[in-house]
Amino acid sequence: MDILSILGVLIGFAAIIGGNMLGGGELGSLVNYHAFIIVVGGTLGATLLQFPPKVFLRSLRILSWIFVPENLQLKKQIDKIVRWSSLARKEGLLGLESVIETEKDSFAKKGLQLLVDGNEPEVIRDCLEVELTTKEHLDTQAARVFEAMGGYAPTIGIIGAVIGLIHVMQNLAKPELLGSGIATAFVATIYGVGLANLLFIPIANKLKSLIFEASQAREMVIEGISSIAEGENPRNIELKLSGFLLEK
Repeated sequence: MDILSILGVLIGFAAIIGGNMLGGGELGSLVNYHAFIIVVGGTLGATLLQFPPKVFLRSLRILSWIFVPENLQLKKQIDKIVRWSSLARKEGLLGLESVIETEKDSFAKKGLQLLVDGNEPEVIRDCLEVELTTKEHLDTQAARVFEAMGGYAPTIGIIGAVIGLIHVMQNLAKPELLGSGIATAFVATIYGVGLANLLFIPIANKLKSLIFEASQAREMVIEGISSIAEGENPRNIELKLSGFLLEK
């Protein structure tokens, strides 16, 4: 569980709501269903128009990474690769067949299968890098869904504000309707800017960071398996892969 993500959401909204109340405002003054429907519905509609269904659905699947990111455990992965290297030197590449059956990571499993099949290091690297690039591209596209929502929300909020002001202008002769129109105008702007800067844009940037970390972990696997295929010493492989831990 990513505690910082949870704290970020709670602190962000608490600051807005708490600041409003400390300034003498009421919680109810920030609640406006008309404005909410305009901003959320408009933002969602624009986003659905921009992205194909596969990308949008993928964005929903990876949203959970914000609070429960993938546990990469690079140090344990390095130790595992070094064990594979030692086993390959003792029993040959075919000795890794038993490892393939127990390996849970599909990416590493594919690399091990390519290794056991006797492919050249360049072939192994090329095959794995194609999968890595494709997955990184798909995940980045999914993260851009929230980035787009962060761009649309403030603009839709302005549209909501204009709609509220139009209602005000249409009801100048009815003072009892002026308050609701003005409220919709200002609250819609708050919803648009608030959702963009407290949720959508931070989520997009966090996902991009997590995607980069996952890609780095897979780059390490590619480097390790390719090194085994080249027959490098397990100690040298460990020293090489430890470079991926410099910022950890």
